[in-house]
Amino acid sequence: MKLKQILSLLGLVLALACSAPAAVPAPDKLLASDTLAVMTVPDFKKLRETTGQGPMRQLWNDPSMKAFKDKFLDKLKSDVITPFERELGVKLSDYSELAEGQITFAVTQNGWDGTSEAKPGVLLLVDAGSKADTLKTNLAALRQKWVDSGKQIKTEKIRDIEFATLVASQEDLKKTLGKALGEKEKPGDKDQETPSDKPSAKLEWMLGQSGSLFIAGTLAKDIEKVLIRQSGGAVPSLGDQAAFSSSSSLFRDAHAYGWVNTKTIIDAVIKQLAQRSGGADDQPAGPMPKIDKVLASAGLTGLQTVAFNFRDQPEGSYVNLSLGVPESGRRGVFKVLSFDAKDAGPVPFVPADAVKFTRWRLDLPKAFATLENTLVEISPQMSGFIKLIMDTAGKDKDPNFDLRKNLIGNLGDDIISFEKAPRKQTLADLQSPPSIVLIGSPRAEQLASAVTALGFLAQPGKSKEREFLGRKVYSIGLPPRPAPGGRPVEQTLHYAASGGYVALSTDVAMLEEYLRASGSDVKPLRDTPGLADAAQKVGGMGTGLFGFENQAETIRAAWEILKKESGTLANLFSGSPVAGHMKDGRFNEWVDFSSLPSYDKVAKYFSFTVVSGGVNAEGFQVKMFAPTPPQLKK
Repeated sequence: MKLKQILSLLGLVLALACSAPAAVPAPDKLLASDTLAVMTVPDFKKLRETTGQGPMRQLWNDPSMKAFKDKFLDKLKSDVITPFERELGVKLSDYSELAEGQITFAVTQNGWDGTSEAKPGVLLLVDAGSKADTLKTNLAALRQKWVDSGKQIKTEKIRDIEFATLVASQEDLKKTLGKALGEKEKPGDKDQETPSDKPSAKLEWMLGQSGSLFIAGTLAKDIEKVLIRQSGGAVPSLGDQAAFSSSSSLFRDAHAYGWVNTKTIIDAVIKQLAQRSGGADDQPAGPMPKIDKVLASAGLTGLQTVAFNFRDQPEGSYVNLSLGVPESGRRGVFKVLSFDAKDAGPVPFVPADAVKFTRWRLDLPKAFATLENTLVEISPQMSGFIKLIMDTAGKDKDPNFDLRKNLIGNLGDDIISFEKAPRKQTLADLQSPPSIVLIGSPRAEQLASAVTALGFLAQPGKSKEREFLGRKVYSIGLPPRPAPGGRPVEQTLHYAASGGYVALSTDVAMLEEYLRASGSDVKPLRDTPGLADAAQKVGGMGTGLFGFENQAETIRAAWEILKKESGTLANLFSGSPVAGHMKDGRFNEWVDFSSLPSYDKVAKYFSFTVVSGGVNAEGFQVKMFAPTPPQLKK
C-alpha cells in the first residue's frame, strides 16, 4: 500500500474517532463534590439485558400470567398513563426506550445547612448513547407542546448549551396528577375555593442535552458543574469526597448502586430543629432533653453514610447494604446492636420444613447495659425511673425477685427465630403463621421463671402453668392483635425452657413441637441442598447474623391465599390511600389475584434467599443472595 493511501486511511480513522461522541463519565466523575445522595444504574442497557433473563422477568412474561398481566397493564394505561400524557402533552413511550448508558438521580447540598434559605438541588442524568438524535428531536417536540398548551417556559444558555426551563405551580401539578390518577372533583369544591394573596409555589425544571447526555435539574449551577466535569474541567467531583470514596469498593461492577451522605443531612436537620425551638443553647432546661443531645446520645450522629449495591449474575442476584458507623464514634443504638462474629448457622433442631430462619448472636446483657446507659445519658432523670423498675418489678409475686439478677443476668448471646407455612389458606393465617423465638441462656429454667415473675406482662387471670414432657410450660394472656377484616384475635404467649434456650410462641402447637423435637432426631434445615454454598456467597454463617427464607414455600402460601381471597383483599384495600386513587377505589379492577395461575405453573421461578450481617471497625454490613432457581439454570 502506498504511503499516500496509508495516510489517507489514518486520516479517515482519526476523523471518525474525533466525530464519535465522547463517553459520558461515571457518576463519581460527573457529579460535584457537594452531592448529598446519588442513585444510579451505570449501564442501563446492560442491566436491561441482564435482568431480562432473570426469574422475575421470566415470571412476568410467562404465558400463564397473561390474564393477570393484561388486566393490570390495561388499567395502568387507561387510568394513569393516557390521562397523564394528555394532561402534560407528552408521550412516555417516546422516552422510555432512550436510555442506553447511565441513569443517575442525585441530590446536591447547594449550601443547605438547615439554617439558611438555601435548598438542596435535584439532578436527573440519562445517557441516550446512540439515540442522542432521537432524544434531541423528542426534547424539541416537548418544548413545543409545552408552549402550545399555554404553559410557562423560559430558555437560557449554560456553557453555550440551551436549556429550557419548564415552569408550573405546585397546585397545577397536583391537579394534573389527580386527573391522571382518576380523582374526581367533588361537588361544591369550586364554590369553596377562595382567592389567596399567597401565590402557589412554582416548580422549575431545566431540561437540556449535552452530547448524548440528557440533563434535568432544578439549579443552573448544578447543571454547569456537570457540563464542566463532562468536558474534563477541574471541578471537585463526588469521587474526591472522602465519605464517598470510602464506599467505592461497593460500587465496583454493580448493576445499580446508591449512596447517601447521612452525616451532613443529620447535622443539617439538627440545626434546623434547634433553630425552630429557639436554638440548641437557648432551649429551656427541664425534663425534655435538647434534640441535638437526644440524637447524639442515641448514636444517630455517628451514622456517616448509607450505601447499597445490586448485582445480577448467572448464579443469582446479590444485594449489599453498608452503614458507615465508625467504631470510634459508635454510641447509642448502634452500640446496642453491635455483635461479634460467631456461628449463626441453623442449629440441628431447626427443622427442614421451616420456611424462615434467623439467628443473631447479640450479647443481650451487654446490649441491655448499653441501652440503660444511653437512656440515662439522654435524660439523667431516667436513672430514677430505671432504678424504680429494677427495685420493684416482680416483687408482687416474689419479694426476693431481683430483675437485674434473675432476668437480665440469665440472658445469653443467642437469639433464634423460625416459622413454618400457614396451616390454613386464610389471610389471618398468612398474617400470623406458626413461629417461635428462642432466647439463649446459661440458666434457661431460671430465665423462664423470671419472665413469669413479671406479672405486669400478663392480663389479669390469664397466667397458667402446666407440665409437658417433663417441662414446665408457662402461658400468659397478651393484648388482642388486629386481624384483617375481622375482630381482634385473642392471643396467648406460651414459653418453656429446653436445651439451653427459653422458647416463646403464641402458637402452642409450635412450642410443643419444638419440645418434642429437642429430644429426638429431626431432618435439619442446615442440610437443605445448596444452602451451604449460598451462605458462602454472603460471607458464610460465622459473621454473627444469618437468615434464610424458602421463598418457594412462602410465595406458595401467599400466592394461593391471595388467589383464593382476592375479593376480600380488594375490600380491605378499598379504603386505603393507594386504592383510593384507583377510580373510586375499585382495587380488584387493577389487581385481580383471582386471575393468577395456580402456583404449580410458576413454582419454577422461585427458590430461596440467604442473608448475613456483620460488624467491623467501619460499620455494619448486610449481604443478601438469591440463587437462580435450579429449573432456570442453563
